[in-house]
Amino acid sequence: MEAREILKQHIAKTASLTDEQFDYVFSHFKSQSYKKGQSIITAGDSVNCEYFVLSGCLKSFFINDDLKMFILQFAMPTWWASDFNALYSNTKATINVDCITDTDVLCLSNADREKLCSEIHQVEHFFRWRTNKGYVAAQKRLLSFMNNDAKHRYEELLKLYPQLYNIVPKNLIAAYLGVSRETLSRL
Repeated sequence: MEAREILKQHIAKTASLTDEQFDYVFSHFKSQSYKKGQSIITAGDSVNCEYFVLSGCLKSFFINDDLKMFILQFAMPTWWASDFNALYSNTKATINVDCITDTDVLCLSNADREKLCSEIHQVEHFFRWRTNKGYVAAQKRLLSFMNNDAKHRYEELLKLYPQLYNIVPKNLIAAYLGVSRETLSRL
């Protein structure tokens, strides 16, 4: 399926746009391809885009002062990724985004998103819905970390996103769950 159709179907789940409106919206996206291991955002960068994944898989992560990696998000097709704090507050990136696999994305600048939201109510509705969905997912993940042991978090991830286990190396799944690779093997 082509990029235009993937995005159109994604938006149509939440917002109704005419063909003309969608053509206008789509004209603001830029298509980009990245190779496995390639960085899209590095801590310290200026961030001016968010990325809609068409194919492949991204990871958003933070590396602390002890050089330990903490994975915030995996982004598979029809998911969005960026350093949203840096994007929305015009600050330098504190997280990194890179490619677990070869990945094709559509990039939307912050300025273009704001412009589209102010011009087309249904686009604003879509982005508000998407943001709310992201908040809910982040809250559920945080509550899971506070209330569940590693085994339960592992089972929850497997149940919610079984396809991750065919795409993402086990050491990255361990980093996402906050456990060592050895602990993940025992689970």
